[in-house]
Amino acid sequence: MPLKPLDMAHEFLVQVLSPEDTTVDATMGNGHDTLFLAQRSGLVHAFDIQEQALVQTQQRLEQAGQSNVQLHLKGHEHLAEYVDQAKAVIFNLGYLPSADKSLVTLPETTLAAVKAACDILLPGGRIAMMVYWGHPGGPEEKDALLAFVQDLPQEDYTVLEYRTLNQRNCPPFLIMIEKKVEKYG
Repeated sequence: MPLKPLDMAHEFLVQVLSPEDTTVDATMGNGHDTLFLAQRSGLVHAFDIQEQALVQTQQRLEQAGQSNVQLHLKGHEHLAEYVDQAKAVIFNLGYLPSADKSLVTLPETTLAAVKAACDILLPGGRIAMMVYWGHPGGPEEKDALLAFVQDLPQEDYTVLEYRTLNQRNCPPFLIMIEKKVEKYG
C-alpha cells in the first residue's frame, strides 16, 4: 500500500533533518506536525492565527515533554519575521479540523508564506505542503499555489506532486519542494 500523502510529507522531511536544525510548522493546527518536527529537530517555529490551535499544540507538546518550540499566534505569511533560515517547512492548508471551518488559509497569505519559506530554506532543505482544497476558496488557493510552484526556477528547486488520481471529492495532495545544493565550478 502506498504511503498516504501526510505520511509521505513526513518521510520527505525526515530524510534531511538532524537534531540541530531549525524547522517551521507554518500551520500548527492541532500540533501533530509541530510535535513531529520537535522530536526530530533542534528548534521549531509554529504559526497559526487561531488561539485554539496554539492551546491544543501547547498541550500536545507538554504531554510529550517537548520544549524546543516557539509558538506564534500569527499568520504563516509572517514566518520570515521570526525565522532567518530553516531546514524544513511544513504546511497543512485548509482549515483547522474540529474548529470554525469558515477560517481557512487564503491564496494571498499562503503564497506570501510559501515565497518566504523558499527564501529562508537552506540548500538541501525541503518544504512539504498538504493541500486540502475541498472547501469554499480551496480550489482558488490550490490553483494559485500550483501556478507558483510550477514557476520556481528548476536550477534552484525541484518540485514534486504526490496525489491519488482515482479519488472523488477533492482528495488532498502533497506538494514537495527541495532547494538544490549550490553548484560549484
